[in-house]
Amino acid sequence: MQRSTDTRIQIVMGGTPVEGDATLVEDGQAMPERGYAVRFALGLPGHMPGCACCTLRGPAADALSRMFRERATGLAPYFTRVVVLASAAGEAAVAAALDEDVVTKARFRI
Repeated sequence: MQRSTDTRIQIVMGGTPVEGDATLVEDGQAMPERGYAVRFALGLPGHMPGCACCTLRGPAADALSRMFRERATGLAPYFTRVVVLASAAGEAAVAAALDEDVVTKARFRI
């Protein structure tokens, strides 16, 4: 019998990060006092969603890609879990990135 192991990085919505976790923090939320953390913003005042100066992937997908890249290159500590500190809209943006962005979906899971 073959076993399939899901090696994607686990994402947890809310809660308290523990040692070894990475934290994805929406603008307006408090940064954790220690540990590796990356901020993301849902939108810039005056900008339309998907405008030419903003990314097409979305801020949550971009932030998760940055976390993965920094982990892979040694700029961030090795982590196997990401705790998301965000509003309901921020959590929805992370969930949408996991559902709609093929690169994010390949690297992370809820």
